[in-house]
Amino acid sequence: MRASFLPGPARTVDDCLASGLVMHEIELTGGAVLETGCVYLVPLMESLALPAGLSAAMNPKSSTGRLDVFTRVIGNNAAAFDQLPAGYCGPLWVEISPRTFSILARPGDRLVQVRLRRGALKAGLSQVLSVDLQAAGNAPVGWRAKRHSPLVDLCRIGAHAALDFWEPLYAPRGQIVLDPGEFYILASREAVEIPLADAAEMAPIAPEIGEFRAHYAGFFDPGFGLGAPAKAVLEVRGRDVPFILEHGQAVARLVHEPMAGKIGSAYGMNGSNYQGQGLKLGKHFKA
Repeated sequence: MRASFLPGPARTVDDCLASGLVMHEIELTGGAVLETGCVYLVPLMESLALPAGLSAAMNPKSSTGRLDVFTRVIGNNAAAFDQLPAGYCGPLWVEISPRTFSILARPGDRLVQVRLRRGALKAGLSQVLSVDLQAAGNAPVGWRAKRHSPLVDLCRIGAHAALDFWEPLYAPRGQIVLDPGEFYILASREAVEIPLADAAEMAPIAPEIGEFRAHYAGFFDPGFGLGAPAKAVLEVRGRDVPFILEHGQAVARLVHEPMAGKIGSAYGMNGSNYQGQGLKLGKHFKA
């Protein structure tokens, strides 16, 4: 695509594509490379037929955020990214923009997830999260993505050598400097536990607290961290000017929201890459 876009209430996505936004069409069958710095629009296999009173919200899956792959979902007549109103009936598209690593994608790859909400947002408990920049022994406190790294194949789980893509970060004085435009994986100082009756989403505390963005895929399922203490992994991008981040500095908040009913399966019961996690890279990288 020439650029990202929103259809707005008066247009379908096809109307927009016919207006000159498309630069080139790519066939994903057999795999296609999506390059950094480019914007792609891909139709999703799934569509929605929402009843009145049920709306949809989307965000990247955890592994998508940890690859620094920027995604946003749109539908026909959409006035906002990642939000579709109650009663929406139609197809879905995902905008994909790899920021650091080029990716090899195929039909069936899962980059985004959808949450369904009945009625208005009912936010509950809000927990402030701070960054952990103290590690035991010679362990790193975080990872910084390398530029000009190899390709990440989305189908190859646990198959990529971490040091080909990441450099470890150390903070002997309990602080690091975030460079503008660089991408970091850090962890929260606090453990996170999500009750079975709740889900939670990571949100910014306030834009004025620092020159960085601290989350891309901050959704936590019911049961995350229960029985297996886990930290929140922070996907951090520096922006505008270099910024000193210190141990214990508040970086995000966790907003809980009640589930509509009893869940069928708690997070991690059927296997998970991130239950009980500490500082952890995405599932595509070797442990």
